[in-house]
Amino acid sequence: VMGMPRRYADYLPQDGFTWMNQFSTISSFVLGASLIPFFWNVYITARSGKRVTVDDPWGFGASLEWATSCPPPRHNFTSLPRIRSERPALDLHHPELSMAGSIQHAQTAAAVTADRKEMH
Repeated sequence: VMGMPRRYADYLPQDGFTWMNQFSTISSFVLGASLIPFFWNVYITARSGKRVTVDDPWGFGASLEWATSCPPPRHNFTSLPRIRSERPALDLHHPELSMAGSIQHAQTAAAVTADRKEMH
């Protein structure tokens, strides 16, 4: 690019880029060091982790990925599921909680509406 060198091994002090180069170098070492616990966790889990045999290992997964089987098939759902709440999988697996949540939500909405009417 018009005589500009492609790479610099080091910057001249008068260029004012030295501190950025040092910061970038230190940050790359910190990033590399932060991967050590991740790879340690992957190793320990692969060596002696428990196999997941149920679809929702926590029992209270709230989003749609917990409504399909484990491991998931190529197409999770044969048709698009209808979403009727903010936590469809929880409603599917625990309908008693979804009804309580719906009733509580309806009561809260009614109270907020009543408060707004009183304010006007």
